[in-house]
Amino acid sequence: MPSNSHDFIQPADASERAYLESLVRAEYDRSHPGDTFDDMKRRMPFSGEDQGLYRDWIALAAARADAASKARPIAA
Repeated sequence: MPSNSHDFIQPADASERAYLESLVRAEYDRSHPGDTFDDMKRRMPFSGEDQGLYRDWIALAAARADAASKARPIAA
């Protein structure tokens, strides 16, 4: 996952951001006991670490979305 701040994903709009977040939200919550994805998002304005975590999780979500779109057959 990219950690360079110049290589992060910027969703086009709120609906794309919500879609990407939905792809990783449950996994984040499972892998961070006692913390939630929404907790991390609330801390982002004050925490560079949480900004980096969010950026990495969104990059993972974008990679998953890209793989899913390539796996779908193209309708003729």
